[in-house]
Amino acid sequence: MEIKKLNIIITLGFVAIIGILIAQLLWTRQAYNLENKKFDQKVNIALLEVVEKLSGGETSFTESPVQNISNDYYVVNINNEFHPEVLEYYLKTEFTRFQINTDYVYALYNCHSDKMIYGKYISTHQESPNNKVIKFPKHKNLVYYFSIRFPDKTTYLISSLRFWYLLTFALIIILLVYVYSIYTIIQQKKFSELQRDFINNMTHEFKTPLSSILLASEALTKQDIVKENLKLQTYTTIITDQSNKLNNHIEKILNIAKNDASGLSLKPQRIVLLPFLQEIVNTIKQKNENISIEVNIDSNISISADEFHFTNIIYNILDNSIKYCESEPHIIISSIKDAKGLYLKFKDNGIGIPSKNIPHIFDKFYRVNTKKSDEVNGFGLGLFYVKKIVQQHNWKISVENNSDKGITTTLFLPFK
Repeated sequence: MEIKKLNIIITLGFVAIIGILIAQLLWTRQAYNLENKKFDQKVNIALLEVVEKLSGGETSFTESPVQNISNDYYVVNINNEFHPEVLEYYLKTEFTRFQINTDYVYALYNCHSDKMIYGKYISTHQESPNNKVIKFPKHKNLVYYFSIRFPDKTTYLISSLRFWYLLTFALIIILLVYVYSIYTIIQQKKFSELQRDFINNMTHEFKTPLSSILLASEALTKQDIVKENLKLQTYTTIITDQSNKLNNHIEKILNIAKNDASGLSLKPQRIVLLPFLQEIVNTIKQKNENISIEVNIDSNISISADEFHFTNIIYNILDNSIKYCESEPHIIISSIKDAKGLYLKFKDNGIGIPSKNIPHIFDKFYRVNTKKSDEVNGFGLGLFYVKKIVQQHNWKISVENNSDKGITTTLFLPFK
């Protein structure tokens, strides 16, 4: 993915989450305000009911006797004297009926005597707190009245909105996780780019001296003194073969690096499968006389693929089957068709792969830790390269252990 596209996705995601978080905070605030209004309405109605019952159903007020002085403080006007125990009974009854389940304090005033007659803290718990001091400012214009205060109103409202606050907290956690994930992705991308640049530079630096070695070894094999000396022929052949092998590894690394950066450019063409595979098998048999490869493919099967890269896929699969075999390699190439597509199978008699390692064999630089893998040279890039080419063709590849010996590698080519 290009860094520009990644930045756009990151920015859009960040803006979306911030927008959702702001909207959630606004909704929570609005919910708190609505809950506060609902609470005030319930208290007003409950206190009006108390006034109605204290007056015996005869009220002569020109305006509402309940005044909301502040957020948690209410004053209720009563024209006549009343008993505190009766008031307390009616308060408990009405508050219970209207589901006002929070602590409150009430006080009775007689402004003729300029003093508070009675006051009490009513708790929803069993024991009333003794250490709380609640202040009641005296009302100037009323003679007989009582005041009521809800000291824990804010806590009560917040507890009734705990779902909203939990949701807001969860969104904040999601935002933090998102920011951390984005930071990790950016760091990993930087590391990947540094790694790719290092590999590109390293392989390019290797190409020049390697080309010189190949040219020198080819010139050396043409010398008469080498042609006449069997040992020198052997040494020059080793130099040439190993140089070619190293050159193939470097080309593979460069192709993988190019694929990581921008994707390989594929040139699909129609390939008749049987002669194509047979030619590769014949080439491999020329270099390895002791191997047996059976090709059980119908002659009329053809596929659409990039010839160069598809050739490399087949070579890599067969090469692994040959290298990781402790006896004479025997490989069977077969095909199966169904309604979904073509299954191209490569069955060998090699040492197999531990089941726990199979999910990782297509990872870059991964090699199964066995005695045989220590004897075989490689960087763990062959199957990684194969997987990349398979993905770019929109194919699938899988590996499973045989019931007797070796593994079966399956290429699935879906019908378009």
